[in-house]
Amino acid sequence: MTPTVTRETTQNIHAYGPAPAKVSPRENEGIAPKQDPSRVILVRPHQFTPNPLTETDNRFQSTPSGDPDQVAQAAFDEVTNLERTLQRLGVGVAVFEDATVETPDSVFPNNWFSTHDDGTVVIYPMHAPNRRAERREDILSHLNRSGVVTRVIDYSSAETDRMYLEGTGAMVLDHVHRIAYVCRSHRASQPILDKFCADLGFRALVFDAADSFNSPVYHTNVLMSVGTDVAVIGAEMIRDENQRAEVLETLRSTGREVVELQESQIQEFAGNCLEVAGADGPTMVMSTTAEKALTANQLSRMSRHVGIESVDVSTIESAGGSVRCMIAGNHLAPRSL
Repeated sequence: MTPTVTRETTQNIHAYGPAPAKVSPRENEGIAPKQDPSRVILVRPHQFTPNPLTETDNRFQSTPSGDPDQVAQAAFDEVTNLERTLQRLGVGVAVFEDATVETPDSVFPNNWFSTHDDGTVVIYPMHAPNRRAERREDILSHLNRSGVVTRVIDYSSAETDRMYLEGTGAMVLDHVHRIAYVCRSHRASQPILDKFCADLGFRALVFDAADSFNSPVYHTNVLMSVGTDVAVIGAEMIRDENQRAEVLETLRSTGREVVELQESQIQEFAGNCLEVAGADGPTMVMSTTAEKALTANQLSRMSRHVGIESVDVSTIESAGGSVRCMIAGNHLAPRSL
């Protein structure tokens, strides 16, 4: 029988201050959290188009060429190919369909929810109004049916106060060492970040990152990715030397080999990759655009720790995100049948 799940909400976000960190029940049982998920969720769009409400601050967006129906079909096929690739690696994949035109960024589900090894599901406040409709009860129901969910924390009411935290786009999470790496932007409001860290026992490492035109990086997960033993990061885009040194030292102190990327590689989505736990070990999944941008030396260094798998998602990349943005990791413990 499926247990009743309590949903905690932020009805008045200003009333919430830091709370004591909550210890994971699984940690109490001696089960250590994993960095790489072995199960994931994808959303397959049927009416794909880049979101006009996000192009003002997402410099990674572009206008796809071709007939709109052909573009939509190409995006549909790219999600299908990513699904097949992940399944071939031995990763569990749940795919949800989006046949509507109201949610152009639904292909990036990692922004509106995240899952955690202690059984927590978090729902996030989104900056663009048309992104708020991406939140789906059928996905939440799937998580509750297939995994052990102990609580759902819903921060979405913070949208009424114009505060946002766009999930694992705005934050790159070190699940093992409980660190949230965050590039400062209006998609990551400090009060909500503080609340997240207090509720889930994370420490925030906040920094500024910008491109050579001084435009802030809109989401942290296009700048960097943290795996179990390796991390990639466009460190040169953290312009403040002290902040850059702190981020790099933190990554290294947690046992990662750090592969630094150039800004030109970040623009090719080389930082927007994700380590997953496949049947034959950890694999870093990225786009073919990203893999082509990496040097042989960078790929060799990464390959010491992970397999490398690339998928063509060039149509979807016109919306300003790549493979990592497309994958919502499922860190919940599987439910026993």
